Amino acid sequence: MEFRIGLAQYAPRLGEVDANLELAAGWLRRGATEGAQLVAFPELALTGYLLSDLVPEVAMRADDPRLATLSREAPGVVVAIGFVEETDAHRFCNSAALLRDGELIGLHRKVYLPTYGMFDEGRFTRAGDRIRTHPVEPLGSIGLSVCEDFWHASLPMLQALDGASLLVNLAAGPARAPGSSAGLAAIAGWHKMQDTYALLGTVAIAFCNRVGNEEGLTFWGGSRLLGADGSTIAQGLLYEEALVVGSIDSDDLRMQRYGLPLLSDERLELVRRELDRIIAERAGLPSPPDQDDT
Repeated sequence: MEFRIGLAQYAPRLGEVDANLELAAGWLRRGATEGAQLVAFPELALTGYLLSDLVPEVAMRADDPRLATLSREAPGVVVAIGFVEETDAHRFCNSAALLRDGELIGLHRKVYLPTYGMFDEGRFTRAGDRIRTHPVEPLGSIGLSVCEDFWHASLPMLQALDGASLLVNLAAGPARAPGSSAGLAAIAGWHKMQDTYALLGTVAIAFCNRVGNEEGLTFWGGSRLLGADGSTIAQGLLYEEALVVGSIDSDDLRMQRYGLPLLSDERLELVRRELDRIIAERAGLPSPPDQDDT
């Protein structure tokens, strides 16, 4: 069975939630016209990225009716979109919502907040503390993540082990010296990482990265859709707005996992035991039972 996916690679307006909702609605309708059953948007698509002290002003609850209204613009289409979430405890998170027909069917709060180089996210938002997958018929299950989350192999691999047939990563990746060899090397690093996760997790990947300029940063786009064998199904151009559309096939996933049964061969009990040992050693705690070398 084929499942058609659209990646809306565009430039949100910094701090303008209502304007960004209108932009997103237009891209969503366009995706539906091209037959997409899922349309993914970039990280913080409804707010822009360099928010700093604007965070409380642009934040919304996950059950905000504006999100529901947006998803109703394309009946039956699954929407994955990034926004600033305010939780019941008034924590502000860099979140991704999964919606269909006005219903919130999945939510991910960015787990890894970069605070190195040009990044300072940990000052303005709080890290999520859950890694889950979300059932989406007829595809199976989707694992959501946000940008930096993908630079920590544990997160996409946990989602693959938890039954995800598709990993959706929403990103706002700024270019490092756009067009330079260093900038191209950084983009190549993203590609190597995504290819590896798809192959080792035998899972399809949809990566939606924004474009445009914001407060001196340039975002590079290059959104990609990968098959469960690591092959590139569709890829957007660098630095240009585009709707990148392609299809994944559940039969391809089935045969890939039959021919390369890496997930089913994974020894989770061994991984857990060794993680318990490493955590105890780093914290200076007594070794867990049966962990002493013999």
